[in-house]
This record gives sequence, structure tokens and C-alpha cells, in this order.
Amino acid sequence: MGASLRDIARLAGVSVKTVSNVVNGYAHVSPATRAKVEEALSRLDYRPNLSARNLRQGRTGVIALALPELDSPYFAELSRFVIDAAAELRWLVVIEQTDGSLDRERRILDGVRDHRVDGVILSPIAIGADELAARTDDTALVLLGERIHDGPADHVAIDNVRAARDITEHLIGLGRTRVAALGAEDNAASGTAPLRLAGYREAMAAHGLPETVAKVERYRRGQGAAAMAELLARPEPPDAVFCFNDLLALGAMRTILAAGLRIPEDIALAGLDDIEDGRFSTPTLTTVAPDKAQLARIAVDLLKQRIDGGPGSLPREVGASYRLMIRESTAGR
Repeated sequence: MGASLRDIARLAGVSVKTVSNVVNGYAHVSPATRAKVEEALSRLDYRPNLSARNLRQGRTGVIALALPELDSPYFAELSRFVIDAAAELRWLVVIEQTDGSLDRERRILDGVRDHRVDGVILSPIAIGADELAARTDDTALVLLGERIHDGPADHVAIDNVRAARDITEHLIGLGRTRVAALGAEDNAASGTAPLRLAGYREAMAAHGLPETVAKVERYRRGQGAAAMAELLARPEPPDAVFCFNDLLALGAMRTILAAGLRIPEDIALAGLDDIEDGRFSTPTLTTVAPDKAQLARIAVDLLKQRIDGGPGSLPREVGASYRLMIRESTAGR
């Protein structure tokens, strides 16, 4: 067991109240007394009980944002909007990368009590609804992304099925009949990929067109490039490709151009996420643009409501808007 305030007070020769004043940063302690207490704190390696301090002091003005990949342009851009929305409330944001690891997602949720945060915004990849429902920690929680719908916490996302259907309809509307989907994942029962695949399939079925699906392991440029090469090697290569995110599309673009094909004349190409890279690629990338600022604002607002009102009401599902950004990669033959 670590040192207590009473242990510190005994070593420094002061009262427990004085030690408490130093630990909590109160100004009305003389420099000499503060120095004695700080020396005792150091000697006994005192570690404050942050949960107890939070209970005494109330809110901290700090929230946590836990995302799968900080080097993903989409999540980097989303982080900026969360920070902006939090700043309007004078909140600070602590950002944690989970790598989509179940262990890391668990540790973030299990460790909330030991950190000075008022709430958590989490984009889960591995953890499931049942495990979240079993949480004993009542720290305010809001979920992003597509891993968990109708779960035990407030959730905000775009309608990925409809967005995928809309962008596929756009490609079909160009007169393309061999539209491929690039980004499906093996054994993915939940999350983004199944929803975007479902939207693609709805559009293809509505027009009586055959499906062509290329799988990936991760949503990275290299995976998009490799999957596109596999599509081009098929007996009937696609004349349009819907990539499940913009990074995949940028990788696919490289493969198409390296093969001596033209975009969009030979193959029309579209992504989803509207990251900045796609606005400056050659050709510029047609994509679905989620309203990231709105996503962030809704998440922060939901979190504030939970922090202000505490647990009790039923979890809420809130949708954010999106729009199609038609650019050079699909702008006619």
C-alpha cells in the first residue's frame, strides 16, 4: 500500500490538512512549509488517489478521445474537430491510440477511474456491446464508428449503408456496368466494411448488375494498390471501383495509372471519408464526405449531457450528415 497523507504529515512535521493543501495546489501555504511537504512527498513516493480527488473537486475539464489509428488522415481530421468542439466548453482532450486492440480498448475503459477525465469518446474496433454493457464504471461514454449499434452507450455515426449505396449509384449512373467494391474484410460481422458492402450490394441488385468484390486486411494505401492489381488481373476488369475509404482509393489510383489506364475514362474511381489528400490527388478523388465537424460536435454535446445529467436515460443513436463530392476521378468518360 502506498503512503498516505498522514504518513506525509508525520514525516514533514505538519498537519494532514497542510499536506492536503500542498497536494491540491492551494496557494495559502508558506514556501518553507511547502518545501518540507514536497520533500516528504518525494521521499515516500506519494501517488495521489485521483479518483478520490475528483470526487472532492468535482469535474476536471478533461475528456479522453480513444481512436484506432492516429496516423489515419480521417481520424486525425476528426480529432481536430473534437478538440475544437471541446475547446468551446473549455475542455481539454487527452488522445489515446488503441490500434484496434481489444486489450487496449479494455484498458482504456477500465482505467478511466484512475485518470482525471470527466468522460470518454471511443471509436471501438474490437470490444463488443456485451462487454461494454458489463462496465461497472459510470464515467460518461460516447461511441463513434460502426462497431456497436443500439449498444449500451450513446452512439453517433453516418448512415454507412446509404452512403455506400449513393456513391455506387453515382458510378452506375455514369453508365458503368462492371462496378467493383474494394474494401471487404474476411469474417467481419460488424463494423464499417459490412455496412458499406451492404450499401454497394443494394445498389448493384437494384440495377441487376453483377457484384465484384476485392478484399483487404486493413484500410491502407498499400492494401488498395494490391487489391486493385488483383482486380485488373481478372478476366473482366472493372470499369468503376468504389473503395471503402479514401486511402484505399489513393492506392488503387496509383495501380490504375501505373498500368497505363486512364481515370475516369477507363476506370471511374470513388472513395469515402473526404480526406484532404484526395482533394489534391491527380485526378482529384470523388468521395463521400461525412460532416466531421458535425460528428465531433454531436459527440461532445452527447458527452456533456451525460456529464451534466449522469447515467439513467436510455442510450441514444444519433446520425450525422454526409454529401457526395464529385470530382475528377468520376467526371465523365
